[in-house]
Amino acid sequence: MSKILLVEDDDRIVGFIKRGLEAEGYLVDLANNGEDALAMVREASYSLIVLDRLLPGIDGLDVCRMLQRERRKNLVLMLTAKDSLQDKVEGLKGGADDYLTKPFAFDELIARIEALLRRGPGAASDPLLKVGDLTLDPVAKKVRRGEREISLTAKEFRLLNYMMLHPGAVISRTRLLNNVWDLSFDPETKVVDVYIRYLRRKIDGAEEHPLIKTVRGFGYVISA
Repeated sequence: MSKILLVEDDDRIVGFIKRGLEAEGYLVDLANNGEDALAMVREASYSLIVLDRLLPGIDGLDVCRMLQRERRKNLVLMLTAKDSLQDKVEGLKGGADDYLTKPFAFDELIARIEALLRRGPGAASDPLLKVGDLTLDPVAKKVRRGEREISLTAKEFRLLNYMMLHPGAVISRTRLLNNVWDLSFDPETKVVDVYIRYLRRKIDGAEEHPLIKTVRGFGYVISA
């Protein structure tokens, strides 16, 4: 489970992001200024830092620069209301791995976080994923339900892998298109529905307890 440090001094934004990240299965620690953020990074291990640029005391850009000077390998997603090209260039040169301007959609924040974690340090050492009696080995590319081995196409495997990374979370069609098909828009096709049907046939089939469920009006969820 990835651990994220959220550094933000606006309580409304903190509450919104923290609740959303925890619902997605992330562990979240909080800091509301640059000094506390640096102290926490030096004492604990974080997969990613979501960092506001405009902070009291040491601002987000200086936090990035200090982390870079200390050769720390934390991934940094910078959040800011400063949206000029020069601001973005400064943030990326200062050590941020990505840059998201306010206001932002939560789905986009999650998509950026997931993309960073996929290419970040340690991303290749994926653990075995489990939901109920369903297991997925992302390294060996094998899926089993109980004692039964399940053969999946590459796209079916990618879809199932993404869903199993978020057990119990309702995932919208838009997020699935973005993360499985690499589409940043909805082409108004039924491709997600079709592949969910393929997975259900292979995984749930005649099983007594189906794992893949539809939440009408919202999306799909995999849970035991």
